Amino acid sequence: MNTQDTQREHAFLDFALETGVLRFGEFTLKSGRISPYFFNAGLFNSGRSLSRLAAFYASALHHLEPEPFMLFGPAYKGIPLAASTAAALSDHHQRDISFAFNRKEVKDHGEGGQLVGATLQGNVVIIDDVITAGTSIRESVNLINQAGAQPAAVIIALDREEAITENGESAIQSMATLFDLRVHSLARF
Repeated sequence: MNTQDTQREHAFLDFALETGVLRFGEFTLKSGRISPYFFNAGLFNSGRSLSRLAAFYASALHHLEPEPFMLFGPAYKGIPLAASTAAALSDHHQRDISFAFNRKEVKDHGEGGQLVGATLQGNVVIIDDVITAGTSIRESVNLINQAGAQPAAVIIALDREEAITENGESAIQSMATLFDLRVHSLARF
């Protein structure tokens, strides 16, 4: 990790603490495991906090290869992340990146379908808050492949670095290996 990445990681963790997104205590996770901290990205729920979060994502994505790429935000938390990060890339880095997202339920009226936004094509970066078990990443990779596009990378806010497999791999390591994807995070904790 270079100096710029380290500075961004520290600034992001400070921001997560300031906004109450990252809290310390004793928390029971969905898996039933007890954790000394909890990261709730749903608390990035104001225009100011979402804009600042998107700026962190945009900064991390600015030099990402291969280029060009588009963003895909898995429903539900990935939707505002994809839209706001595309705007931040345009505003702060003069990069006009298209984005798309999925619906949990296929729509059979109006424009119909499961995908909304730009047509999935070329290199696609999946953007989400965290990877816990990898379910949304698996679903996203399948949707991207079905559209004939190439899943190129994943970016998340926080890498919990938790082992989820019998051989001690984290969810991120598992997804990276399974789908041959680069996985980036704003912070590791």
